[in-house]
Parts: sequence; structure tokens; C-alpha cells
Amino acid sequence: MKIGIIGAGNIGGNLTRRLTALGHDVSVANSRGPQTLTELAEETGATPVPVEEAARDAEIVVVTVPLKAVPNLPSGLLDGAAEGVAVIDTGNYYPQQRDGKIAGIEDEGLTESRWTERQIGHPVIKAFNGTYAIDILERPRPAGAPDRQALPVAGDDEAAKRKVRALIDELGFDTVDAGGLDDSWRQQPGTPVYGLREGVDGVTKALSEASPEHTAEFRA
Repeated sequence: MKIGIIGAGNIGGNLTRRLTALGHDVSVANSRGPQTLTELAEETGATPVPVEEAARDAEIVVVTVPLKAVPNLPSGLLDGAAEGVAVIDTGNYYPQQRDGKIAGIEDEGLTESRWTERQIGHPVIKAFNGTYAIDILERPRPAGAPDRQALPVAGDDEAAKRKVRALIDELGFDTVDAGGLDDSWRQQPGTPVYGLREGVDGVTKALSEASPEHTAEFRA
């Protein structure tokens, strides 16, 4: 599968490592330019590209950049993507720690991924946002393994969600359908499922116990 990854930090870098190892054709981009991705490309076989080209012909695009950087992504980012492209948003809102106040989230009450969706003008699927980057490398397990970790996945586009869940299964993790994008507050920072290393039952329980109120740590 052709996959584009925008952002080569901890999550983006480790997804590049795992997805290339699984045989996918991965293009990876960051804000500093493809010349800064030489080592990752040599390690993985991924193709470093400018951000404007990351989604070209891609069936899945992963947007894994700081939330404050999302509005700076180029317009028409997904124009060259494959028809029916699924866009994964791994982002989190850290107002005090990194992003500053984002009015759409704080004042309008948008979920973080709904806000991101509006910025890029394309439906997104929220996944990997509460996953430790190291787990992408170290915790894959075969289907049915008793210690297989589960990840929550939220989004409105059911076909895209199925595609993302299938990819996560291939990566070695179970998934739990966390509902539509307006329900994705259940997996935002400060919720019980955020950073949780449990299976399907534990993740399902944690999602059910979430509160829509932002904790003080995650408010500007």
C-alpha cells in the first residue's frame, strides 16, 4: 500500500519503521525538508519528500505534527492522494505545554480531531494519539495473543475507519471503535484511555468512563 507520513517525530518515525518493514511503500515528510530525513530513509527504505508531495497517490496519509502546526500545512495537501484516501490524525492538544490556546477547541468546544479536520479540509480518523511511540516498535503481537494491546479509533467515515483498523491490525494491535469524531474526546489527553496499555476490554471500559470536561492540565 502507498502510505504518506507527514511528520517524522517519535510517532511518525516509528510508523515509518514498522510500515516499511511490513512492505508498504512509504513517503515521509517533515517541516524541515527531505534533506533532513536522509538517515531515516537509509534505515527504512522510505522515500523522503516535501510535505506538498507526501500524499501523492497515497491510500492512507498519517498527519502527525504538533497541533499548532496544522494550520501551516500547505493547502491542497491531499489533492494528489488516491481516491478514498484515509487520513489518520495522531494529534493532541497541549495548550500549556506546547500549542498555546486554540479557540476552536477551547471556545467552540470542538474535539481536537474535528478542529484538525476543518483545518485540512478532509475527514480524519483519530488513532495513535494516546499510543507510546516505543510501543509501535516493541509491543506488536499476533492476533489472538492474550497480551495484545488495543488502540481506540474514532471517525465518521466508516470505510476509512475500516481501512485504518485493518492497518493497525497488521501492525500487531487490536482496535476498539471509539465512535464518531465528535465522540473522540473520549481518547484525548487526560482521559482514562490515554496512554493505556490494555486489551479490548480494558480500552472499552476506559472509553466508557471518560469525561468530556478538559482537565486543568489540558486547558489554556
